[in-house]
Amino acid sequence: MTPIHVIGIGLDGTEGLVDSLRQLVVKAKLLVGSDRHLNYFPHHPAPRLILGDFIEAIAQIRRYLADGKDGIVILVSGDPLFFGLGRLLLAELPPEHLTFHPHLSSIQLAFNRLKVPWQDARAISAHGRSLDELIQALQQGVEKIAVLTDNTNNPHAIARLLVSLDLLARYKLWVCENLGSEDEVCREINCNVSTDNLSFAPLNIVVLLRQSESELQLNLANLPQLGIPDRLFLSFSDRPGLMTKREVRLLILGELALQPEQIVWDIGAGTGSVSIEIARLFPTSKIYAIEKTAAGSTLIAQNCQRFGVKNVMSIYGTAPEILQDLPRCDRVFIGGSSGNLTSILETCSCLSSGGVLVIALATLEHLSTALDWFKHQNSWEYQLLQVQLSRSVPIAQLTRFAPLNPVTIITAKHL
Repeated sequence: MTPIHVIGIGLDGTEGLVDSLRQLVVKAKLLVGSDRHLNYFPHHPAPRLILGDFIEAIAQIRRYLADGKDGIVILVSGDPLFFGLGRLLLAELPPEHLTFHPHLSSIQLAFNRLKVPWQDARAISAHGRSLDELIQALQQGVEKIAVLTDNTNNPHAIARLLVSLDLLARYKLWVCENLGSEDEVCREINCNVSTDNLSFAPLNIVVLLRQSESELQLNLANLPQLGIPDRLFLSFSDRPGLMTKREVRLLILGELALQPEQIVWDIGAGTGSVSIEIARLFPTSKIYAIEKTAAGSTLIAQNCQRFGVKNVMSIYGTAPEILQDLPRCDRVFIGGSSGNLTSILETCSCLSSGGVLVIALATLEHLSTALDWFKHQNSWEYQLLQVQLSRSVPIAQLTRFAPLNPVTIITAKHL
């Protein structure tokens, strides 16, 4: 028999323990836990050790073990090995001295209360930690996220963060409080309305559920004429961040020096964000959005329908081969080349005199390839723009900057 039993207990106290675990507690010769956990057993005769100073508590447990004693019961919340005390106990005490008895975790209870399957959920602890892991999960468009909160990274802070990130995916935010007790409550919070007038129980977790495309409403009348927010575009479910970001998109539109009644090629169009911006600004122009995958081409068509544009042709094919079938163009934007950058640039030499070519490059290797090609051409003049942008992100009551991926923009004019 191991000398230490680590028993998970919920807000329902002793009623949530099976009889075998209640008997282990009854027979305990040393009872360890927080004030809240120890108060579930007010008449227990064994000595009590409050888990305040963890280092001192471990030292006392070691002395107890050194005297050859056993019967130690440590009471913890939920599952001790799921963001719980178990990890620290294993780091400080011999594993063979420990036996774990998990209770239902708060995350397990939360998803069951919301009636949402959670085998594919991402669990993130913001308890005493930064929100960087949560920011990354949100930017990746993770479908289901559970967040263990603390007094700083609380539901208010998470709601503000969700609004500030301008995410491609949209989320519903639920706050689940006092799970497992008679005071349990789960409520959906509208992040677009200030939560300052709301109060939450100290024991709470936040659940974020990504909305499906059918749940997203788009009011065309409220859209800006230029600079559509990233979050309004439908995106790849497995790569939600794969698009030309709004700030970079605005620079690209400026570098293209667009005019009405032009033919534009958008090579490696992704979600079609650049094509759609051009189409809305210049309804008399024709934009050919080329994408190498059928899924990408379908997504572009869906976004065109979503934004009500009629002058974008979604082309399924690989550049440069597919370009031979397109009408001669006045402007070219290259957002992706699939390793065919040099051959694509050769094809773009068909631009008429005064035509403009803009390339957005994210890697040094592709930048080197492009520069090497231009240096051997006599019919182009070009310039480079290095773009390194950051967006503000709230961190509790403070604000910091989160960088976007740096991009190099090459703007070339055909002589």
